[in-house]
Amino acid sequence: MSAPERIPPRGVTTTAELLAEGELTVRGQVREASNAVLLCDVTYEDRTEPCVYKPVAGERPLWDFPDGTLAQREVAAYEVSEATGWGLVPTTVLRDGPYGEGMCQQWIEPVPGSELLALVDGEEPGEGWKAIGFAEVGEGRTALLVHADDERLRRLAVLDAVINNADRKGGHLLPTAEGQLYGIDHGVTFNTENKLRTLLWGWAGEKLTPEAVDVLAGLKDALDGALGRRLAELITQAELDATRARVADLLTTGRHPEPSGEWPAIPWPPV
Repeated sequence: MSAPERIPPRGVTTTAELLAEGELTVRGQVREASNAVLLCDVTYEDRTEPCVYKPVAGERPLWDFPDGTLAQREVAAYEVSEATGWGLVPTTVLRDGPYGEGMCQQWIEPVPGSELLALVDGEEPGEGWKAIGFAEVGEGRTALLVHADDERLRRLAVLDAVINNADRKGGHLLPTAEGQLYGIDHGVTFNTENKLRTLLWGWAGEKLTPEAVDVLAGLKDALDGALGRRLAELITQAELDATRARVADLLTTGRHPEPSGEWPAIPWPPV
């Protein structure tokens, strides 16, 4: 006999609604995070899911980002991801919680051992890999840091270029058992200055895929419509204008961006 179909609780039908309306219960804290990251359960009636809650009150001041804005940037990154249709960022909302307003994000359980990054000997990546750069590995030795030549990563590289992600580390990549890839930790995004720092430089200077060009064209229109209105609630007008300009530049060049030389290209630590 098959199990009965699970009916969503009355009043909450989507993950976004659950995250926004459910009761948050703090279960723990990620100690190594630079800002307060609380592991929670969110519950509405008979539905409970794990989630991450980052209160604005737990944000550390940054010299290049206005205080108290990281949570809004996380939500803005999610909104742009949804507009691409790629679904690269877990469901993320802005809400009140036990420690005040903050972002609340769907918990993603990654697959252990998924190889998206590697250190290899030699000066060229092997088949199926893209070079990032050389890294010190101890005792005066260097190795080539590479990332997988993976369509999901390439899409994420495009998203990062649009949102001007200043911190795409390896630990922010979450592949799932279902084959989906998510990127997390988007608090330092949408700056008006070029601050793109990422491990996903393997396609730098290469032509964008036809799919990416189509997505960017759709984003251009969306930024002049509903997406632009939504982002205006989360980031400044200058940051919104800079986002539009980045999309326009990508469409004009038709290529993945290259390091500017004005800002460290790779985040530290890289993982």
